[in-house]
Amino acid sequence: MPKSADPRPARRSVDVARNRHAAVDALLRRFRGQRPLRAGSLLVTIFGDAIAPRGGRVMLGSLIGLARPFGLSERLVRTAVARLATEGWLTATRHGRRSEYRLTEHGERLFAEATRRIYGAGPKPWDGRWTLLILPPAGGPPRRTLREELRWLGFGALAPGVFAHPSCTLQDARGWLASRACAEGSWVFRGAAQGLEHDRRLAAAGWDLAAIAHRYHRFRDLFAPVQTASALAPLAPQSAFLVRTLLIHEYRKIHLRDPQLPPDLLPPAWIGAEAYELCRRLYAAVFAGAEEHLTQTAQPLPPPAPAVYARFGGLAGA
Repeated sequence: MPKSADPRPARRSVDVARNRHAAVDALLRRFRGQRPLRAGSLLVTIFGDAIAPRGGRVMLGSLIGLARPFGLSERLVRTAVARLATEGWLTATRHGRRSEYRLTEHGERLFAEATRRIYGAGPKPWDGRWTLLILPPAGGPPRRTLREELRWLGFGALAPGVFAHPSCTLQDARGWLASRACAEGSWVFRGAAQGLEHDRRLAAAGWDLAAIAHRYHRFRDLFAPVQTASALAPLAPQSAFLVRTLLIHEYRKIHLRDPQLPPDLLPPAWIGAEAYELCRRLYAAVFAGAEEHLTQTAQPLPPPAPAVYARFGGLAGA
C-alpha cells in the first residue's frame, strides 16, 4: 500500500499562519483598546512614515481607508485631520467634493527632523557640548505648545524655560525658533559642562531615563513576537502595513523623547540599542508589503522617494 503523505509540513504551515495572525491581532487589539483612542497621533505616524515619502499628500477618502483597520471611524478621521490642520500640521485643498491633505511647511520641517532621528543609523560621536535654549517668561497655550514641540524634538527640560539637547546644532535650533512666533526673545547657545560627572547630572535632570528604558522594554516585549512570526513567512500586504505603522507609531513616541545620549551618560546595558535593532529588522521585513498595500489602497501615489530606502542605515541590509 502507498505511504501516506507526511502531514507535518502542512501542520507547520498552519501553525505559522496562526502565529502571524495572532501576533498582528494582538497589536491591533492593544491599539484599539486605548482610551482615548488618539486618532490624530496615528494619522501623524501614517503621514510621516508612509505619505511623506510618496509625495506628501493624500486624498481624505484614501486616508480614511488606510485608518479603518486600526478602528478609526470616518468621523474620527475627519475630526482628527481638521484638528491637525488647525494646529498647523496639515493644509487641505478641495477637488470638487473631495479633499486632499498635505503637510504645511511647518509640518514638513518637523517631519524632516523627526525622520532624521527616528530612521537614523544610530547616535553619532558626541563632542561633549550641549545646545541650551532659554525661553523668555510667558505662559498660555502657545508656550505650552512650544514646550511640547521642544520635547518632541528631543530637548530635555532642566528648569522652567530652560532646555538642553546633546546634538542639535545651533543652526537647526535657531531655524526652528525662527519658525515659531511665540519663541521670539529666546536665547540659544552651545556650551560644555565641567566634566563627565556634571554631564551625567545634567542628563539625569533633563530626562527620566528610567521611564524611557521602561517604555523601551515594553516596546520590545510587544513587537518581538511579531518579528519572530514575520521571520518565518512574509505577512500579507495589509498586515504588513498595520505592523509597520504600529511599529513606528510606538517607536517614535519613545525614541523622540530619547535624547540619544552618548554611552558614557547612559545606564549600563542600555535597552535603547536593542529596541533600535528590533525596530530596524522588523521594519525592513514588512516594508515592501506595506508599500504594496499603500499602492493598492491610496491611489494615486507616486513611488517612494529614494531616500526612504536609506532608513535605519539601509533597508536592504537589515
